[in-house]
Amino acid sequence: MALRFTSEQRLDGDDGVLERRFTLGEIPGILWTPSPVSASASVPLVLLGHPPLGLDRMYPRLVARARQAVADGFAAAAVELPGSGERPRWDAVERARADLRRAVEAGGPVGDEIVDALVLPLVDKAVPECRAALDALLELPGIGGPVGYSGGVISIGVRLAAVEPRLAAAVLFAGSFVPRAMFEEARSVTVPLHVLLQWDDEGNDRRAALDLFDAFGSEEKSLHAHMGGHTGVPQSAGEAASRFLTRHLK
Repeated sequence: MALRFTSEQRLDGDDGVLERRFTLGEIPGILWTPSPVSASASVPLVLLGHPPLGLDRMYPRLVARARQAVADGFAAAAVELPGSGERPRWDAVERARADLRRAVEAGGPVGDEIVDALVLPLVDKAVPECRAALDALLELPGIGGPVGYSGGVISIGVRLAAVEPRLAAAVLFAGSFVPRAMFEEARSVTVPLHVLLQWDDEGNDRRAALDLFDAFGSEEKSLHAHMGGHTGVPQSAGEAASRFLTRHLK
């Protein structure tokens, strides 16, 4: 798939960030790099994961994370997930989302069949697209390896860490439903991992998050748990994740 830039702007502030929107085939994305870009001094790349809510809706959080990545000496990029933003919807996944809402509203457990129908198709399509984005982005002047992954749907991060040899380290957010099949994939993950867990996350199965962490095959893995709900991540958590990526990508 060919990458084509569609817009360019320098962000306000003194941090010297160049933001370029692009399309990869029909997939929208955003790339943030130091400004000006230096072809003779390439920087590592961090792929920013995010929930399937659309790049525009997630933009305020993404751009804040991207500014930090650039300040740390990286380029950062995010691509629109399948079925999100202006990309075509999937009827089967939309039905799974409706089933999930009904299960949560009823106060009952969310069955494995709902989780599988909701998450596995997303992982199966998103990970090859992430790898295609890496192919294109790493060909650009000023961007080189190694590559890090940070945040987003944890099952996407697990699969990407298991299959992508260019990935040197990953920061994973435990805050989304995980199909049972992903636990076996987690055993084949060997890159250094930094896992964030909000202890009181109302939408996250804490026991499953702990079991997934235990399943990872990485020799270096750390679990950073904080009291509070899904949106209560303390600033110190982001700072620790930033230090982790800096240690492994530079």
